[in-house]
Amino acid sequence: MRTAIIIVGGLALFGVFVLIARFAGGTQTIPMAAKIFIPLWLVAALINLWIGVARAGYSVAEELPIFLLIFAVPATVAAFTWWKLSSAT
Repeated sequence: MRTAIIIVGGLALFGVFVLIARFAGGTQTIPMAAKIFIPLWLVAALINLWIGVARAGYSVAEELPIFLLIFAVPATVAAFTWWKLSSAT
């Protein structure tokens, strides 16, 4: 359940990035927001991995598939948005 909450949180955070970009400079700034979001989300997912290993007591091998899922879903949405809107201009 925690994994799903973090993924939904990542998608919501990307939505905030898109809204801020849209209001700041229109649709042409949304690909830049996606470029910024992906590395920031990677850091957030790595922090979650570290918490799982250091504090919750899981091994890296146990946490790695969860990390990949937590990072991949929002990052894929962001990358698709970046690709789609970059090719439209």
